[in-house]
Amino acid sequence: MGMLTDTERRTNETVELLQQMIRNQCVNHGTPESGQEVRTADLVVRELEGTGVDMETFEVLPGRTSVIARHPGTDPDAPALCLMGHTDVVPVDESGWREDPFGGELITNGEGVQEVWGRGAVDMLNLTASMTVAFRDIVRSGKQYAGDVVLFAVADEEFGGVYGADHIIQNNWDAIACDYVLTEYGGTPTEDGSTILLTAGEKTGAFRRIVVHGTPGHGSMPFGTDNALLKAAALVQRIGEYSPVPRLDKVFEDRLRALGIEDDLRAKLMDPARIDDALASLPIEMARNLHACCHKTFSPNMMTAGDKVNTIANRAEIELDVRILPGDTQDEVDAILDQLIGDDLRSSVEVKPLLEDQDMHDGAPFSPTDTPLWSALTTSIQNAYPGAAVVPSLVTGGTDARFFRDRGIPAYGAGLLSQQVSLGDFMNRFHGHNERIDVKSLELTTQLWIDVLDNLWD
Repeated sequence: MGMLTDTERRTNETVELLQQMIRNQCVNHGTPESGQEVRTADLVVRELEGTGVDMETFEVLPGRTSVIARHPGTDPDAPALCLMGHTDVVPVDESGWREDPFGGELITNGEGVQEVWGRGAVDMLNLTASMTVAFRDIVRSGKQYAGDVVLFAVADEEFGGVYGADHIIQNNWDAIACDYVLTEYGGTPTEDGSTILLTAGEKTGAFRRIVVHGTPGHGSMPFGTDNALLKAAALVQRIGEYSPVPRLDKVFEDRLRALGIEDDLRAKLMDPARIDDALASLPIEMARNLHACCHKTFSPNMMTAGDKVNTIANRAEIELDVRILPGDTQDEVDAILDQLIGDDLRSSVEVKPLLEDQDMHDGAPFSPTDTPLWSALTTSIQNAYPGAAVVPSLVTGGTDARFFRDRGIPAYGAGLLSQQVSLGDFMNRFHGHNERIDVKSLELTTQLWIDVLDNLWD
């Protein structure tokens, strides 16, 4: 058996590291004690030990640990690039999985495609693992670029960054200081490989807790009572029926073109009066994504009420997932909610941030694409997809990139997928059952980081 090429070796290392990260089960339930990302922080530190690179760990709360490693450049005035990958994952419903969601198994599917299975394989341990392997490879080689290269393996991305990026950027900027950021998620090819979508902007979470007050009474005599649950149900109905004005801009139109949507349908989707009917004509997965890409969204996903089945509820709480577009504000969200609450319920309702200790950021601006990093990404992507157009796009979920964009630092969601999985299938794996990533995509993504570093400071 011959010697492995550098590409084969790095791909094998990415597969193995991804498997270990999945098995660490850093599941973020949104509580301060969950996540325990220290397991993967320790793993990253072990992977980089012996390279001589400067490393620092940050433990915002016990077990909520992030790692920053910096490989210095030769020119202190050259821009620094941060490779940022989060180490936490969302919970799973194991009953919906074909394989162990924390097994990290390498499985060959019916088409002969090798895939790594497990929670986080797509979001975003594949990128965190490949970034670590590429970073380690550069450090071991002794190669230095003009600018610093920073690896940021960060905790708590999946629940707002309070115990991760947000805290560290605000309180330890000197440790993470950089001029560009690459993180999740982009590099998704269209079916024919002619267009690659890279993320240059994202929606921002504006999560709210809505508390509805009522008056307790005996459940056997409900007539005329002040039932908080009934008022909350009415409010949920109003939120569900609310239809925000769509934002139909060039970014949205470019996305429609990249998806190959025909001219007639594209014209309808770009028309505020016809977009709802046009969305209804599409496959539901595509319709949901496109709707979210051009609207503020309000999704009431949790409600609790009352203390006892035979007592009129004197309090109900609604937890509301709100996502705003770049440039939208938190004040706009509160104004919309106040309008939906209305005069009849206003005296009974309080609206609060879901996390009291979370800074509420407005929608971060789009990152510009007239930058050396965007050019380096385009050149590097075209190594794998010759002649492909690289198109900036929006992602509907929030990432830690927004904290850098708030500081005016260009941040892009990158990576590079193979054509062994369709864009629709890939998007359904985010936070879904049977999450997995093919080995070819791991190969392309690990090579992408190497190529971008080689191209950025030329």
